[in-house]
Amino acid sequence: MKNTRRILLAAAALVALPLIHGCATKIKASSSHNPAPATAFSSYGRIDVKPVAYAPGYKGNPAALGKIAANLDKDLAPSLAQWNSRPDNGRTLTVEPIVEEMSFKSTTKRVFLGPLAGSSGVLMRVTFRDNTGKVIATPEFFQRANAMSGGFTLGVQDNLMLTRVSRLASSYVIANYDQAVGGPTGADDAAVN
Repeated sequence: MKNTRRILLAAAALVALPLIHGCATKIKASSSHNPAPATAFSSYGRIDVKPVAYAPGYKGNPAALGKIAANLDKDLAPSLAQWNSRPDNGRTLTVEPIVEEMSFKSTTKRVFLGPLAGSSGVLMRVTFRDNTGKVIATPEFFQRANAMSGGFTLGVQDNLMLTRVSRLASSYVIANYDQAVGGPTGADDAAVN
């Protein structure tokens, strides 16, 4: 009887091992810290933020992209209104947020599959260009939601991941307005490629 239990337990562990290994997201950041932009953003008379989009050719969840866009707009709106009300000096900074990779587990998937749906992850790069087309900065922002926490919260952690990545991006814009200081990518050592 004891041998049968041990054999069943070992078989269950062997079957579950690939499932648990498959739960980790393959999305990684290149660093844990973004370098400072070439110049502080306050040297521009106007700051124009383009809509958040997926990288060309990338197909992702449109609802998740919409949540990132809504959070980014909400976080930056007060600062942009203040900055763009200053006298125009003829210099414009264009901000282009592009989601390069995303693995987003919806609430429905979490309800039915829980942690077996896997981890969620998102990597967004924001390109800052001046009106001559010169690139001022290209920071990246990374966040993930662990399979277990996403599963046990029925998708709440997956949705909070979208809020966190947009907050990292908006914090970078705000922090680098008065002086060029850089900022975190949101990735820990385990999430750096």
